[in-house]
Amino acid sequence: MWREVDIIVHSASITTFDDRYDTTLAVNVYGAKHVAEFATRCINIKMLLHVSTAHAWGYDKRVVPEKAFSMGETINGSRKLDVNEEKLSCEELIRELREKNASEEQITVALKNLGLQRARLHGWPNTYAFTKAMGEMMMRHHLNWNVPLAIARPAIITSTHRDPFPGWLEGFPFRHLDNIAINYGRGKINSFIGDPNTILDVIPADMVVNAMIVAMAVHANRSSYMIYHVGSSMSNSLRFAEFEDFIFRYFKNNPLTNEDGKLVKVGKFILLDSMESLQKKLTEYYALQSKEQNSLQSLPANLKRNINITMRVAEIYRPAALFKGIFDDTNTKALRATAMKNGVDLENLLCFDPGCINWEDYYQKVHLPGITGTFKLKRAML
Repeated sequence: MWREVDIIVHSASITTFDDRYDTTLAVNVYGAKHVAEFATRCINIKMLLHVSTAHAWGYDKRVVPEKAFSMGETINGSRKLDVNEEKLSCEELIRELREKNASEEQITVALKNLGLQRARLHGWPNTYAFTKAMGEMMMRHHLNWNVPLAIARPAIITSTHRDPFPGWLEGFPFRHLDNIAINYGRGKINSFIGDPNTILDVIPADMVVNAMIVAMAVHANRSSYMIYHVGSSMSNSLRFAEFEDFIFRYFKNNPLTNEDGKLVKVGKFILLDSMESLQKKLTEYYALQSKEQNSLQSLPANLKRNINITMRVAEIYRPAALFKGIFDDTNTKALRATAMKNGVDLENLLCFDPGCINWEDYYQKVHLPGITGTFKLKRAML
């Protein structure tokens, strides 16, 4: 392979925000290191494209820059980050737990919690963003300086806008905003953590792919290192309040059925800015459904479990759901300009301009029908 490969696209990663720390480190961090080392050996290499995430810099800036990480850099600057130390922390925890005869389930829970603890120690909101940032560091550190490198940092990826057809999305169960939307449509939740003025940086999957293809063409055989935010917050922002309205109107007009086959009647979706308010609202909602007293302790076990799961998800998503900033896409706009200057058809063939998206039309006619169709199909197959 090292004699024949000329372009490498590295997009493999674990995208769950709170997966096991050892597994996420192995894939997102050391996987990037191994790819960089392999690319350095390739004698005909033209460029390497590494896919990261726009959330790698966390949520402490009003405008998140298309800026590279230095090896060992942290968001909060509290201490120098040592990737090998992170790996050792996992190995030590696993050894301690196995000496105590802990079950695999207990080890998994402990490693999930460790990832979140280590991420927050250094200023990152979750294990995913933390390990993707370390992956960028490893990629740049272990790649030969003369290999052209482009890093694509997509925002929240949604179903396709156009290609291969509108509304295509791979992956189930859903995560992020799609998980919120489907569980709201199912009547499982009526509220979530969030600020109506938060800008949800979402981008259709085909636009991410198109940006990657253009970046590959532009950087091939050109000594360079460039980072591209592929998102919409700078060019065509979508506020959480608009998303809130979109899902309410969609499921009001296109209701899902519950486990008993009855249509779910949704109420107005509510955004709350504190975890305490969210737990109170969910408890009231489930108490009304079960005709129990308005307290968490009086609810049936299955409803308590639903609330606990929702609260854990909300705690993980809280930094993003309350984030007031946007992601700079100056480099990505320059990439479009370069492609247009060279005659690339960015309107019909390789569009990655989020400015052309009508969010209401996209959510009502493309994205929400797409994810509800996928949900119905998967449920029918169970």
